Amino acid sequence: MIGHEPSLQVKGTGKILQGKTETNGNIAPNLGPKDIKGTHKEDGNKLPRRKKPVTVDISKAKTSLEALKLSIKQLKWKEFPTGRRIACDIYWHGVSFHDNENIVSGQVNKYPGMIEMLRKINLSRAVRTMQELFPEEYNFYPRSWILPEEYPQFSAQIRMVKESDATLKPTFIVKPDNGSQGDGIYLIRDPGDLRVVAGAQAKQAVVQEYMHRPLLIDKLKFDIRLYVLVKSLDPLEIYIAKEGLTRFCTEPYQEPSQKNLSHVFMHLTNYSLNVQSGNFVHSESLSTGSKRTFSSVLYRLASKGVDIKKVWSDIISLVIKTVIALVPELKVFYQADIPPGKPGPTCFQILGFDILLMKNLKPVLLEVNANPSMRIEHEQEVAPGVFEYVPSPVDEEVKVGVIRDTLRLMDPAQRRSPSSEQEEILVEGDGEEEGGALPSLCLKQVFPKYTKQFNYLRLVERIAALFLRFLGVKGNMRLGPTSFRTFIRNCKLSNSNFSMASVDILYIDITRRWSSLLPDSREAGMNLQAFIEAFFYLAARRFKSLSPREQVLSLLELCEGQLDQQGVPWGQAAEERRSLSCSRAQPGGTRTQGSSSNQRLCSPVSTRRAASQDYRLHQRLRPTAATLKDNLEN
Repeated sequence: MIGHEPSLQVKGTGKILQGKTETNGNIAPNLGPKDIKGTHKEDGNKLPRRKKPVTVDISKAKTSLEALKLSIKQLKWKEFPTGRRIACDIYWHGVSFHDNENIVSGQVNKYPGMIEMLRKINLSRAVRTMQELFPEEYNFYPRSWILPEEYPQFSAQIRMVKESDATLKPTFIVKPDNGSQGDGIYLIRDPGDLRVVAGAQAKQAVVQEYMHRPLLIDKLKFDIRLYVLVKSLDPLEIYIAKEGLTRFCTEPYQEPSQKNLSHVFMHLTNYSLNVQSGNFVHSESLSTGSKRTFSSVLYRLASKGVDIKKVWSDIISLVIKTVIALVPELKVFYQADIPPGKPGPTCFQILGFDILLMKNLKPVLLEVNANPSMRIEHEQEVAPGVFEYVPSPVDEEVKVGVIRDTLRLMDPAQRRSPSSEQEEILVEGDGEEEGGALPSLCLKQVFPKYTKQFNYLRLVERIAALFLRFLGVKGNMRLGPTSFRTFIRNCKLSNSNFSMASVDILYIDITRRWSSLLPDSREAGMNLQAFIEAFFYLAARRFKSLSPREQVLSLLELCEGQLDQQGVPWGQAAEERRSLSCSRAQPGGTRTQGSSSNQRLCSPVSTRRAASQDYRLHQRLRPTAATLKDNLEN
């Protein structure tokens, strides 16, 4: 309704205020003359001070440029297409944090290390670490093997499965480690079908169990692209877009067989692949074609009696757990790029989660994209042999809102307000654009909103806090032998049965093995994953009678307690050490509480027997006859 002023409810006070929408989308309450500070007019009325527009450097934006420009225009902010001599409020990079190396202030839309962490192998390792501690909570990720190093285990396990039940014919999907847009992905039914897994030409890849029973619509397989904003690492803040995309295959689905393994338009949902199919239909509306809005699919499922709230709840859980798995390593990357005390920007990032819904409506994580496409146009043949980019209504509907509302959440004026003292103001209304006002946010906060339900999963983050404490050298990501000995000594982990000589052997063995797994690394020393492995081993050695989760929790409490006794209050100090996120927020929050589950996992073993350790890990994760049957049935 024209002239309607939105009402504001101040949470916790019961106050109802009337307000006007400002140019940046914030709602400003109507205040009396005594409450307004600003310039005076001759008639005695006071006017609020005019805000300076937020400045955005878009010189590195690349493929997201059109959606970004449209978002900035809607916000009435100011863009700088070729950069700016003086600092901007926000820098929008197209690829990585390092697109511009000269930023010392403001906010950047990329985290250091995010590209590295979301490669197929590193994501699999991060989730695998969490599966060792919380196998039930992290069962949304397909069983995976890292090639070429785990080819012998993969081959042996598949042979054992087939020998146990000759009727089982599992299918696997092979994904190059640094691949994107479906490039290099293929399906196999036998380890012998893998392409070049040994020798100088061997390429790193992940092979995963193929999920046989996806949910189908119109007999087509589809996946979901959801956009997730990681607004801050500490305190951890996660937002999920309320709207997403569904990308459909272009060939009716059939369960994998030797005859159809090469039918990529049947098995792979990647847009960049299916757009090449003659059956691809460019969407003219939000609910038709080969790319549709997620809400249109949910509406269709709801009409068939599906519990949509349960579907959303499971997806939110998957997203939060995945981000929790990534945070420890991201903090190490950040400290290496911007050590404490060094000037630098704060960070945020939009991630693209690719999720598959199974026939039983269970969500399965396919992958996470550090640089999801934010293009709002597609290439289309407008005449025989003539192609040009035309607007895509589905992409514009989803992506412009995600970028615009990400910018609104990162508004520097809002971030300067002390969050502990700021009153939370809720906007009442239907969220429609009226009189130039912006719609309500399309991003929903899910963390810390659901902290109580998921905080117990953050054990590895506490291990990372120990790792960062003992790093010592600014800009370093590896723990040297002296620092590792200091960790052991300060936490009083050595004794007559585990001498410092044994500590040195442990350090050498683990570091040597991880150096062989990361051939491209030029930095010597123990990385975080190696430190976590050593920590698991020490926990298993000291608390043999407990479950692995309780072993790790007990050792954490022991180490933190020892550091407390040395005059460093661990609760506050740990929060300060964990305050290495790009938000540079004030430390806060409570210490993570462990779970009391008694679920058994195989205990970590000495890395001097690295091969048997890997084998035992995969014995636990191997696709047995029973689990494969469950997947085939579900």
